[in-house]
Amino acid sequence: MHSLKFDWNPITGFDIAGNFKLHFYSMMWIVAFLIGWYIMKRIFTKEKVSLEYLDPLFIYTVLATMLGARLGHVLFYQSELISEDFFSIFLPFSFKNGFEFTGFQGLASHGAAIGIIIGMYLYRRKYKYKSLMWILDRVVISVASGAIFIRIGNFINSEIIGKITDSSLGVRFIQDYYSKRQIVAETGIADYKEAYAAVTDNPQFQHLLEAVPYRHPAQLYESFCYIFVFLILWYVYNKTKKSDQAGFLFGLFLLLLWTIRFFVEFVKEPQGEEYITMLGLNTGQMLSIPFILIGLYFMFVYKPKTSA
Repeated sequence: MHSLKFDWNPITGFDIAGNFKLHFYSMMWIVAFLIGWYIMKRIFTKEKVSLEYLDPLFIYTVLATMLGARLGHVLFYQSELISEDFFSIFLPFSFKNGFEFTGFQGLASHGAAIGIIIGMYLYRRKYKYKSLMWILDRVVISVASGAIFIRIGNFINSEIIGKITDSSLGVRFIQDYYSKRQIVAETGIADYKEAYAAVTDNPQFQHLLEAVPYRHPAQLYESFCYIFVFLILWYVYNKTKKSDQAGFLFGLFLLLLWTIRFFVEFVKEPQGEEYITMLGLNTGQMLSIPFILIGLYFMFVYKPKTSA
């Protein structure tokens, strides 16, 4: 089999001013939200729903996603921030070791899912043009498309990396293995971006490159699988009568996405403190199981009380 191994050592964004930097990861979130907005616009148009409800839905979704993802990460993986750097939970800055713009680092997809469900419930309380289940059945199509780009953003950032592997799919994440301070010290190059580049470009630092282990590109595994989650949901919505069954698309989304997440977790490194573990399963897997079960419930058991 042809080896697909490669070294991953990219620039992660553009410096704007001082400590402010436009990260490609942030741009992937913007792309995800914009594509999601476009998909929902097509759905609204197809089903003859007034577009006046679209922008509020977009705002609720963005806020619910970001707030849920951030709080989920803190509660599930990094609860020490509550006592050590509380304001960094809600602001894109770190105050622990001086003031630094960091962007929103640490976003959990399980928290995002919970946040979106709560957000759609609050949205439905204000805008009653369709049922909550109708909204969830369609929003998850956009969410599935967005998940593709978020995981690409994680890959660009060299985060949510996989376990060490000797398979032909291994990737060496240079910027995960060496911190900025460490790479400057190891190379003697003052500019950390030039120092990182030298590891892969300058034979003088071959020993530093060889010290970096190959790992599973778990982010790309997920991103690739989520393409099929989106395509399946889009097909079921457009080509089958299952789209008329309240809760089916929502349940199918939960089943597909969290089953993928469950199995990819086997090749992932822990994302922080593993607070929830059992039977050899990590926190990500334990949190995925309830979503899978809820998905099965909505696909095969749930019956709406009304047709509204």
